Amino acid sequence: MSRCVRIGNAQGFWGDSPDAPATLLLQQPNLDYLTLDYLAEVSLSIMAMQHERDSSRGYARDFVDVVRSLAPAWREGSRCRVVTNAGGFNPIACARACAEALHELGCGDRRIAVVHGDSVLDQVRAVADPLGDSFRNLESGAPIGDVLERLVTANAYLGARPVADALEAGADIVIAGRVADPSLVVGPAAFHFGWDWNDFNRIAGALVAGHVIECGAQLTGGISTNWLDVPDPETIGFPFVELYEDGTFVATKPEESGGCVTMETVKEQLFYEIADPGRYLSPDATVSLLNIELEDAGPNRVSVRGAEGSSPTDSYKVSATYRDGYRAHGTLTIFGRNALLKAKRCGEIVRKRLLLAGYDFEQYEVECLGAGACAPGMVPEPDLLETVLRISVADPRKEAVERFTRELAPLVTSGPQGTTGFAGGRPSVTPVFGYWPSLIPKTAVEPRVELVAG
Repeated sequence: MSRCVRIGNAQGFWGDSPDAPATLLLQQPNLDYLTLDYLAEVSLSIMAMQHERDSSRGYARDFVDVVRSLAPAWREGSRCRVVTNAGGFNPIACARACAEALHELGCGDRRIAVVHGDSVLDQVRAVADPLGDSFRNLESGAPIGDVLERLVTANAYLGARPVADALEAGADIVIAGRVADPSLVVGPAAFHFGWDWNDFNRIAGALVAGHVIECGAQLTGGISTNWLDVPDPETIGFPFVELYEDGTFVATKPEESGGCVTMETVKEQLFYEIADPGRYLSPDATVSLLNIELEDAGPNRVSVRGAEGSSPTDSYKVSATYRDGYRAHGTLTIFGRNALLKAKRCGEIVRKRLLLAGYDFEQYEVECLGAGACAPGMVPEPDLLETVLRISVADPRKEAVERFTRELAPLVTSGPQGTTGFAGGRPSVTPVFGYWPSLIPKTAVEPRVELVAG
């Protein structure tokens, strides 16, 4: 094994650039591992609904197209291995679809392994005390009984060890369900260097590396403070790390790609979604970022060292989702004099009509886009000649939300002059899924690795 392992990330969420994985591997053919992160907190609820309608679904089907796009590189001899959580709610089906695609493209020798065991919905339903301390909401402290009958998914954030086990078993592609984002990098690093799982400082270094690249192009200038100064954003590159055996690493990107990796972009990503920088929790280690040192190592290269690790907690974080009613939102464009006053009056008209019909909503929000709607109260209201009126509603009753969707179109003729922009048609009613974070003892979860035949 070499002293340096190159690990890239080319997906920051489900819906990221479909061309990024193949482009990154083309630009950086010496990558050892390519990680792809598809799961946000409520992604599995969407996948669960897909699986409910069709048992062959429930995973990020975009990933199968990504596998197809990587086939030419593999046929030309690339040994880059892929680690992803694209399996979502149904990693076995995802693996089988990928195996079929690879056989069609002449890459049937690629071995695929599945990491599962993250679904703990049955355990939650079986042992949860509705009013007790088990599975209380980590943010509100509310008891699980508030949502127990409405749960759709409950998945533990697994750590890196089963990913490393899958690579040890010979997998070229590792497809997981819920795995902690940085663990997608820790698994390959621990396997590559043969780290002891109690070597927490080295694991901490890999965790920081995983955290830095987990959101893809955010490290290379995306959403950065000085985004307007980011060079060539139309070809913004995706990042990779050169990770060393001692846990130190260099964050960088392909030379010919757009964007930039600077001290600023690394610092911003380093503290992205971090609660306590002295105690960053993961399934693999507890990490302190307080003594991290950054150093400019050349153009688009930043060296990172000094992460300190200690033992992880004895529990996994659980991301659970539950049915939480329905929602819809619709828009109208209003232009001309007093556009803002007219838009607000339209919002009040719709509300009063719904009340007359017998519907008062749990949530009813009127926004005038262009008038500070994204940050209410922070800027004075401008005198606008045009605005986009957006009305959003949410309620446990589907029929109430459906009634709302029929109240916007009449304003085209009964509302103020200058009302337009209803070309999108009647708003759609969509289910709402609430997020329920909690904890589960690690002893109650059994991660499993399974090789999938093509």
